[in-house]
Amino acid sequence: MKQYKKRIADEILKFKLESKGAVLIEGAKWCGKTTTAKQVAKSFVVMQDQDKSSSNIELANIKPSVLLEGDTPRLIDEWQVAPKLWDAVRYEVDERDEFGQFILTGSAVPADIFEIFHSGTGRIARMLMRPMSLYESEDSTGNVSLKELFAGNTDIAGKSDIDLEKLSFLICRGGWPKALDCSERVALAQAFDYYDGVINSDISRVDNVERNAERAARIMRSYARSVAAPTKMSSIVQDIVANEASKISDDTVASYIKALKQIFVIEDAPAWNPNLRSKSAIRMSDTRYFADPSIATAALGLGPKDLINDLNTMGLIFENMCIRDLRVYAETLDGKIYHYRDSSDLECDAVVHLRNGSYGLIEIKLGGDKLIEEGVATLNKLANTIDTTKMKAPAFKMVLTGVGDYAYRRKDGILIVPVGSLKD
Repeated sequence: MKQYKKRIADEILKFKLESKGAVLIEGAKWCGKTTTAKQVAKSFVVMQDQDKSSSNIELANIKPSVLLEGDTPRLIDEWQVAPKLWDAVRYEVDERDEFGQFILTGSAVPADIFEIFHSGTGRIARMLMRPMSLYESEDSTGNVSLKELFAGNTDIAGKSDIDLEKLSFLICRGGWPKALDCSERVALAQAFDYYDGVINSDISRVDNVERNAERAARIMRSYARSVAAPTKMSSIVQDIVANEASKISDDTVASYIKALKQIFVIEDAPAWNPNLRSKSAIRMSDTRYFADPSIATAALGLGPKDLINDLNTMGLIFENMCIRDLRVYAETLDGKIYHYRDSSDLECDAVVHLRNGSYGLIEIKLGGDKLIEEGVATLNKLANTIDTTKMKAPAFKMVLTGVGDYAYRRKDGILIVPVGSLKD
């Protein structure tokens, strides 16, 4: 058995158990939800246990309290296969009137949502787990802390050990726990196995609607070609038709994409809406991303060498990897990741916005002096358009790079940070 690697979610889960009767951990399959939950659970029931799944589901429907018996915190793994468990947990939390009673894990939104009668507000806390960041997989030195940057400590110094070849491998390997500590060939196979499972099974099982695997593959390939762009649904449809010579409606594409979001394969970034001095209209379309960059490379059938031979594509999928990591790191700060673009085509790849109103502006570049200078110019231009009489000035401005040996602060205050030196 592999040794458990500490996750940033560990402390989030611990806090939520201390402050609520139950915690729901959601996220993509294989991202480590159950393993993380088992580090603190004192008992558990696996709803999809092949030997017991039928009896477990029947019990959940007729007497769910039986499944809730056991030492606490009690883990209920893949609870969504029996949605009535939600209300049973909520009721039991009220009856016991104690924090830290249950952990629920789910890799999909329940198909039968109508069977849930109570939101769980005040009783069940939610948290979203994602595939591992580079810091969690021990591929980042962690010399630069996002938390410290928001605390005002921007006099940074750090080192990264990631070159272009290693970066291309890390993008294709992804953050799947099962892909760590194994041969390169085995590691790279994990994303393809995940992708095959999605198109052949998971996309249909989420809501019990039969979906065509080849059509799902075409849609995911098109989505992968739209990574890091605010592409409209109609454009994705046109891309499918142009590349596959297949007729498909907007509604059909939308239904497939909705299913992919319900199983946490897709996680788009919403638009950031700051107070501006300029009159430029803010474009509100979401920017397209997968939960992990390796999903995009698997959908496109790409490996590390393919990315190196097409640096433009690599740059876009690298951005997806950075967004994944920033989301993981921002979670501990009560932060969300946004994308900014306005009618003048001024664009910022990532805005880390905290609940207290603090925010950081980040441009994402593969590396190289020219690209870094482009990122710096963009950051300064956007910062100068923000009306700081109505909102805070940015806590920091950062160019997040793929390659580069060192993290440092420039004389103008801009931070140059290789992704291989970043942590929460």
